[in-house]
Amino acid sequence: MPLSKGLENVYVAETSISSIVDDTLTYVGYSIDNLMENDASFEEVIYLLWHLRLPNAKELKKFQEEIEANIEVSETIITSLRMQNHQNLHPMSVLRTTVSMLGVFDTESELEDGEAVYRKGLRLQAKMPTIVAAFSRIRRGLDPIAPKKGLSMAANFLYMLTGEEADELSVTAMNKALVLHADHEFNASTFTARVCVGTLSDVYSGVTAAIGALKGPLHGGANERVFDMLEDIAELENVRSYIGNKIDNKQKIMGFGHRVYRNGDPRAKYLQEMSQKVTAESGEEKWYLISKEVEQVVWELKHLHPNVDFYSASLYHALGIDHDLFTLVFSVSRVSGWLAHIYEQYRDNRLIRPRAIYVGPENREYQPVEKRL
Repeated sequence: MPLSKGLENVYVAETSISSIVDDTLTYVGYSIDNLMENDASFEEVIYLLWHLRLPNAKELKKFQEEIEANIEVSETIITSLRMQNHQNLHPMSVLRTTVSMLGVFDTESELEDGEAVYRKGLRLQAKMPTIVAAFSRIRRGLDPIAPKKGLSMAANFLYMLTGEEADELSVTAMNKALVLHADHEFNASTFTARVCVGTLSDVYSGVTAAIGALKGPLHGGANERVFDMLEDIAELENVRSYIGNKIDNKQKIMGFGHRVYRNGDPRAKYLQEMSQKVTAESGEEKWYLISKEVEQVVWELKHLHPNVDFYSASLYHALGIDHDLFTLVFSVSRVSGWLAHIYEQYRDNRLIRPRAIYVGPENREYQPVEKRL
């Protein structure tokens, strides 16, 4: 009986959403390079993942209007975010609870027809950046800022964080980051979402479960740990000794290596480019230079490539995002992929129920408690 720990190299379903073949990531047949080189918007990519084709101009305008119409959150949600603002609670736990609450207050939460499922997903996608931006401000003692009409999702997210419209470079960088993180085949959080809705549970439960999986440092939480590492290094001259010590002690270097890619994560180069530009523009170039040196030393000593988490850390820092909110920003993007896979799972559902190889004791007999040693 074959065993594959972590389901490595086990194929459990067919999908039309995204693929990773020969270290090339595609969304519905479009390579990530093609989308990046043509400056695809995050809204276009969401539509692509959900409808399995790019929208025409009329469809895109309508989709943007639908997102804009659902972007605000209720005062009940804002009050909940204020109540959850305390030191011992990880921000991803706040997001997990808040998404679950959205389901509680959605009057269509338990409706199972396809159109209702799509509407729930649309509302959730629209509200995610608003929730994250609102919590970012609340924890700094500031009032949330309402979204601004006419802005793209990337621009509106940065606006709701600061209250000021971001410059073109920052919006471009944020949009690219959202596109690059949107989907990634059957990663841990996506698979979690599909397992959950495979029981015919609701959309909000599926996304809540996915957020719980994304929280872990071996998945979305890695970018937060990358910046912790950069802060520990502190200065360029400390890189080689810090990385050498990590390797000598057989400790994991966050932001390097990948379960699927063997010759490098194709998304990393675009985040590196954006990190270089935005850190230079914002006066935070030190963190890019340290990152670049870490990349070189890790390659020399371990022959590992950076993954999508590595340069996103210095980029998000330069955009003014708190370090422990990095994974929440990941969620703002990845919910688009989660929802695409949830829709696909519903369309061709089969309960996901793997088996396990039992290795425990056998042929034991029950003894009354007084006879047990």
